[in-house]
Amino acid sequence: MNEDRFDLRIVNNNKRLFAFIGDFGSGKTELAINFALMRKALGKEVAIADLDVVNLYFRSREYVDYLEKLGIKVILPPREYRNADVPIITPVVMGSISDHNIDLVLDIGGEEDGVAVLGYLSEYLKKEAYEVLFVINGRRPFTRKIEDIVSLYDRLTRKARGVKINSLVNNTNLMDETTGEIVKEGEELLVEVSKVLSIPVAFNSIAEGVDLKGITLKYPIFRIKRFNVTY
Repeated sequence: MNEDRFDLRIVNNNKRLFAFIGDFGSGKTELAINFALMRKALGKEVAIADLDVVNLYFRSREYVDYLEKLGIKVILPPREYRNADVPIITPVVMGSISDHNIDLVLDIGGEEDGVAVLGYLSEYLKKEAYEVLFVINGRRPFTRKIEDIVSLYDRLTRKARGVKINSLVNNTNLMDETTGEIVKEGEELLVEVSKVLSIPVAFNSIAEGVDLKGITLKYPIFRIKRFNVTY
């Protein structure tokens, strides 16, 4: 991943733990993979932990070989539990949270059941500088309105057991039909959500190839590679 694919303002060198959460279909897994690739491109030692126990169709564990060839460690449940939909958190995850020699990206499952995993890890995360990024696709059915996003935030926060949601990410898209106007619409939605929740917007996640000509965005841009059209 070349550095010209992302605005350096999204590089937070004060933190090394990054968890991606969101509604079903928000694109958080795809974003988590791209974020791990970005940290690796910056010369970091990087691991990604697949803690998505909800979404059966697209989880970062499906890309183990690809990521490991690029030097990114992939932390998975034991082989016999990899297709189980129960919270399997290995000691390796806890050890990686405490290992200051690596950047750790956590791919968290959708909605309350998935975010409960953050609650299980709360005693470890609270000892470290972490960033929990709430990924929002403003074109998904249950995250189109400010009040719906705020309601989802409240539910996720309760399940996280004191782990704070630090920032918002605009991942508004319609897959191959995404336009710059759609991205801009999503950013404007998150500006209003940010005011209600008093949480900053971190950046806009935009797939490679989306034309932004004539579009002015307020927040940094992170160009991502698509890995799976079913996300």
